[in-house]
Amino acid sequence: MRRVGVIGTFVWDVIYGRDPRQVAVEEWGGITYALGAFDAALTPDWEFVPLVRVGTDLAPRAREFLRGFRRLAPGSAPIEVPYPNNRVELRYSSAERRSERLTGGIPGWSWLGLKPLLHGLDALYVNMIAGNELDLETAQLIRQHYHGPIYLDLHSLLLGIEPTGLRVPRPLANVGAWCRCADLLQVNEDEMALMAPDPMALAATALAESVRCLVVTLGSRGAVYFAAPGFDGGTDWVGQEPRLGAVRTALVPAAPADPDGDPTGCGDVWGATYFSRLLAGDKFGDAMRAAHVAAARNVGHRGAAGLAHHLRGELSPT
Repeated sequence: MRRVGVIGTFVWDVIYGRDPRQVAVEEWGGITYALGAFDAALTPDWEFVPLVRVGTDLAPRAREFLRGFRRLAPGSAPIEVPYPNNRVELRYSSAERRSERLTGGIPGWSWLGLKPLLHGLDALYVNMIAGNELDLETAQLIRQHYHGPIYLDLHSLLLGIEPTGLRVPRPLANVGAWCRCADLLQVNEDEMALMAPDPMALAATALAESVRCLVVTLGSRGAVYFAAPGFDGGTDWVGQEPRLGAVRTALVPAAPADPDGDPTGCGDVWGATYFSRLLAGDKFGDAMRAAHVAAARNVGHRGAAGLAHHLRGELSPT
């Protein structure tokens, strides 16, 4: 059985405006959407190991959430730490635009704390849900000492925090250094604009730092990929030197989705599904199309509880 480690943060969401007919909804968010997608998309020879910490105030709920996952590695559990857990107030102004206000917060990983947990992992997925899961030095140490494929979704690394807790866009310093820490890189359109003047400029930086494939997600329009020479998908490229040649790029249109559905977590579902399919050996175009289908299905489901069932086409227990 092969294992993929999942670095991210459990977040308790309070969501306004998702459905104008309802009052605020409280539920798990953050890395929980990616965990549900991994549980649905990983093949039977893979399992996932959540490398996540959770505050004492929500630790029992987090442990309960993980029960019932089929692809969860035996013995896996969130690590309880003596801090108030991340809680985020989400206010939607449109299907693809929202504001975030943070309270509480788990400190990021240190290298000494994370290093022993990487042993025995065959792949690593990092989603900067909170933005502080890893600092650049720790990410660089992972890149130096861990030799499996590394997937990095930059996510909230591109968000600062005002004194009120409001998350606001911020440009990313050391773009090239962060790119160097990943084999596969995911950003959305807004994040890309904070890193480079246009997608081609970001692709030039990322691929020069040995990223094998950069994906820019575009919401309902789909996603654009920038693939390095020799990268076709799967994981056969791991350990090989990058090749010289032409960069390939194209838009892969999104799958149809309910325009009145819930977009929360779609990027996380997309990335976890895409990486799962690459680990299964899929070509990257097929993996992207599978990720589009999963993200569209996520739009038709409310919240992360029961999401794995829904993504598999089963009746959700919620």
